[in-house]
Amino acid sequence: MREVKVKGASDFCTLGADGESSIHSVSTGEDQRCSSSSIKSTPELEKKYVHRVYDAIAPHFSSTRFAKWPKVATFLNSLPSGSLVLDAGCGNGKYLGLNPDCFFVGCDISPSLIKICVDRGHEVLVADAVNLPYRSDFGDAAISIAVLHHLSTESRRKKAIEELVRVVKKGSLVLITVWAVEQEDKSLVTKWTPLTQKYVEEWIGPGSPRVRSPSARTLESIPETEDNGSEEQGKEPKQSVPDKLWESISLTSQSEDDSVISQDVKIITNQQEYFVPWHLPYHRAEVSGASACALANGLAKKDDKKGAVVYNRYYHVFCDGELERLASDIDNAVVVDRFFDKSNWCIVLQRTS
Repeated sequence: MREVKVKGASDFCTLGADGESSIHSVSTGEDQRCSSSSIKSTPELEKKYVHRVYDAIAPHFSSTRFAKWPKVATFLNSLPSGSLVLDAGCGNGKYLGLNPDCFFVGCDISPSLIKICVDRGHEVLVADAVNLPYRSDFGDAAISIAVLHHLSTESRRKKAIEELVRVVKKGSLVLITVWAVEQEDKSLVTKWTPLTQKYVEEWIGPGSPRVRSPSARTLESIPETEDNGSEEQGKEPKQSVPDKLWESISLTSQSEDDSVISQDVKIITNQQEYFVPWHLPYHRAEVSGASACALANGLAKKDDKKGAVVYNRYYHVFCDGELERLASDIDNAVVVDRFFDKSNWCIVLQRTS
């Protein structure tokens, strides 16, 4: 039996001879007390629609994650020989070992994805992005690729950036990428479900996103036309969700006060919280009992037309400048590069002290 332990965290993953993984709680003294803070305490939204979902879809998700983004590869290949690179939210480990002249250590919140990394021979841990299990000044570089958008409050997203800076040495670089509001393929957004008021209410508290006022009309999702819509190219619809909602509001609110109309339109245009579907084919779902449990407790639903179990993943998509703003509040780091790539906002930070 192999144990993948997380130093300084409250859980570790055990991988048995049969390949099954499980999470065990351990007492960590001071770190345990820190983990009870509001920032490090994982919201139910993330537990249900990030952690449990990725555990359930891990093998299928991994099978779709093999292509390396050129700009991430360029960053990793530019690092000095012998660098220790930390990958926070490594997924199936597709970037681990990309530069053969560097050493890589990865971590992810999903034990199912970590098992895949272990089976591939990578050095990995089960860990939370807001509570990295590494000592300060540990790595020579760090990356966080498509991770921060799964954190549901601004304070947790900022904490994750602080952690990335903390665990690297002075002068080291950190690459962060997140999904953007400004999607290059506008049709993809129509396949996402904007979060409704009942989910927004779960966030009320310190560091929570601004609570949107209830709209007279709820935002409705449009069924996908391709599997895993966020990854596939689809045809441009004749009319997008925002366009149709604008039209509906304009027609139904002509007799209402202008301020009410303006408020409703602001809710639509400022939408940044979404459920993004993942279609897990029935033959994949049969591999694990996780899908049966997910269907039973309402975490997933069946789509017989597509022969798939549909999971929703939580995303906070970032607007232009939002990622830099979060990073600018960190005293010991500066933004040395920013760019837009493949519908993602990306920054490179350098630790200054």
